[in-house]
Amino acid sequence: MAEPGEKPGVFASCSFAFVQSSSLSSNTISELSQIVKQHGAEILEPNRKGQIRIPQVTHIISNTIDFDQYMAAEDMMIPVVTAAWIKNSVARNKLAQVRPFSPDPRMIFSSVVLTCADIPELDKEAIAGATLAFGGMESKDLVRTTTHLCALSMDHPKCIEAAKKFPKVKIVLPHWFDACFKLGKRIDEAPYLLPDPEFLSKGSDEAVKIPASQSLEGAISAVPSTLIEGREKVVVFAQKKVMLSADLNLNARLRNAITGIISDSGGEVVDSVEACDMFICHYRDGPQYVRAAQSGKDVGNLAWLYYLIVHNEWTSPFRRLLHYPIPRHPIEGFEDMRITLSNYGGDARIYLENLITAAGATYTKTMTSNNTHLITARMHSDKCDAAREWNIEVVNHLWVEESYAKCQVQSLTNERYLHFPSRTNLGEVIGQTFHDPKVLKQLYYPGGDEKPEPSTKKKRKSTSDAQGAGFNVMNESSPAAGRNARVPRGTQATAGDFTTPAKKGRHVRSGKENDTPSVTSTGSRSAKAQALSKLQSIAPDIALYEKEKKRNPKDGLWGGKRAADLIDKERSAMSSSPVPEDADDDVQRSVSKRGPKRQRLSLPDVEMRVVLTGYQRWLEDIHKEDSDRKKLRAMGIQIVQDNQPCDYLAAPNLVRTKKFLRCLARGPEVISSTFIDACLDTGKRQDPADFPLQDKSNEKRFEVKLSTSVARARANRGRLLQAVPVYCTADIKNGCENYQTIAEANGAIFKIYRARSGTTIKPTTAEEDGGAPPEPVYLLSTNTPGEKALWPKFEKMARDGHMEPRIVAPDWLLDVAMKQELTFDSKHLACNKPS
Repeated sequence: MAEPGEKPGVFASCSFAFVQSSSLSSNTISELSQIVKQHGAEILEPNRKGQIRIPQVTHIISNTIDFDQYMAAEDMMIPVVTAAWIKNSVARNKLAQVRPFSPDPRMIFSSVVLTCADIPELDKEAIAGATLAFGGMESKDLVRTTTHLCALSMDHPKCIEAAKKFPKVKIVLPHWFDACFKLGKRIDEAPYLLPDPEFLSKGSDEAVKIPASQSLEGAISAVPSTLIEGREKVVVFAQKKVMLSADLNLNARLRNAITGIISDSGGEVVDSVEACDMFICHYRDGPQYVRAAQSGKDVGNLAWLYYLIVHNEWTSPFRRLLHYPIPRHPIEGFEDMRITLSNYGGDARIYLENLITAAGATYTKTMTSNNTHLITARMHSDKCDAAREWNIEVVNHLWVEESYAKCQVQSLTNERYLHFPSRTNLGEVIGQTFHDPKVLKQLYYPGGDEKPEPSTKKKRKSTSDAQGAGFNVMNESSPAAGRNARVPRGTQATAGDFTTPAKKGRHVRSGKENDTPSVTSTGSRSAKAQALSKLQSIAPDIALYEKEKKRNPKDGLWGGKRAADLIDKERSAMSSSPVPEDADDDVQRSVSKRGPKRQRLSLPDVEMRVVLTGYQRWLEDIHKEDSDRKKLRAMGIQIVQDNQPCDYLAAPNLVRTKKFLRCLARGPEVISSTFIDACLDTGKRQDPADFPLQDKSNEKRFEVKLSTSVARARANRGRLLQAVPVYCTADIKNGCENYQTIAEANGAIFKIYRARSGTTIKPTTAEEDGGAPPEPVYLLSTNTPGEKALWPKFEKMARDGHMEPRIVAPDWLLDVAMKQELTFDSKHLACNKPS
């Protein structure tokens, strides 16, 4: 807040929320948070579920639209801007426009600041207007922030000045803008750059290198061949419930592998559409798909699921065409088409082959007179020549992408599908088309709601462009598909006229088709799985019983016949249900030894998984612990280890133990361990909501608020220190293993530092790092003489690698893990701590 008489900061009226991603690290968020606070902004903490407080936030800072609340933000017309918006606003000392800083990839000129030189006035207005419509900005003069100068030659004073003072400004021919506007995609400027543009110096028939297709990674097929786990700890499924549809036809090994990854990530695989958050299926039909889509679940296919695992970041299944379930029958009009490809290579060719097949057409490797269509990235090839002779339709890939996205064959006369820039291979803009949720809803799951309408007093008016959760494909009247987009008269920015088809599309796949099994069969398998799960929990008790019967009475209180008699008495007093009929024969025989009238208690499903830390009731009494654990399990409460997924973390007070901090990173409910006492004392499971952990004295001592830490942990999903390098001296007090557990639970890159080879950071320069400022690297250390001797070598290693060395006391890591916020203060430096 500004002092009386003091001018309010530039962000005085703003409430920010940050979205961490691979392109916006925790370190950057920490630095930006300090900047905006200094200029009057408020940083909104996430809600109890770890979500952005959409009704209260004024700006969401994110370098990507790949976060699960982007849809809600678009619907409520909350600006989502990149981190550069903050820096630009501070530099200008006023809030910058939000449009040029949109992370939406469809705003193809969002990072462009344009000025024009010797361009005719009408053309200049058209170029500037369309650039604005696609998210760019125009400046009348050449300024420090200018990125592109549109000119016909280098003779204009602006071009001469740019070459001398602003070498990073790209001086381009107007033809580049024209090509981008016609395609609705941003192509590479290189062939259009003055002073020697390839566009003018080389013929259109000369070879062009086939580019890599960056937008296709993990999205070239709806049926991925193998499961490749991510390199880092997977956290993308934290607090998510996932349902795997039967139409995926997963074998037991693969299903178990996927289930294990989801569970280790802090998620859960469920068997009910109503219980799930994410529904994974192959075809976009069947009652389960319809219910999931209508009720607003995230619906995607196996390729989407694999993409989440490998990239460890959430993305919408609407974002990439082959991440959404495919139609079972051909899209109307495609069934009789025979399509071949030209001038596409690598992943782009595989992707188009799969997309053509998914649409219901026939793909052919070679072209004959029987082909109906040729899709090409350039107009120069033998196939293109043959197509002209045989009157075969020739289009670029945008035609098949947008036909598939809108579930309707698009007009072949649309200029966008017939445009081929002379020195560009259109493979560089492949895979950038989104699904249109409104079309999918109308055709495949009419009725219901994609997402519940937010209830808030601050609700903003929704526009037609914001409908469909912000993933609408662009149309001619709104080429940027963005907020308040307008195309001035005379612009050539077209992106297709998307209309809603009247008939439902169909799709046929080669090979065997598998209908989605009924809910009844799924329920049967679920019941069988539950029976086996219960049997597994019975088996250890049976084994223990048999073992105790064989022990020698001289071994003590629990030896021999006495132990067996006591166990028999205890079990006979308990009412129980028989062993499941599908139990293992050996287990059946073991149970039968106790007599035909003796029955085993059937344990309930596990309803609560609890990690206990600092609990004193079982101290030095292993027999009581074993007995109490069984009583809790009979109530549906399972005590688990701190390295296993858990729903609750129970402790007598707020502590900074390894177990507490490791579990806190997953965002469980934190309750008092008196909950366990109450359950055991009453013999009934209590409501955990009645036992919140309250420890005001330790909250004050550690300078935290527990509820805020839990909410942050749920938002962080174990990624608080993602990609942050944390080194630790080998001889640190309490052992580096404990700190490693805490650091890695929060996603850090942890290494032990001994000042030897193998622990060095690769030397780089600022230029090699793209001119970015040095990122911090931490060394956990105490200031003992032996450890202090390592500091100079560590600092040199860091600076040589263009990183900022921070040698901190272990308390820094404990504070960060407890607060679930990456902060740094000079008080954390090891040199400021007593010996």
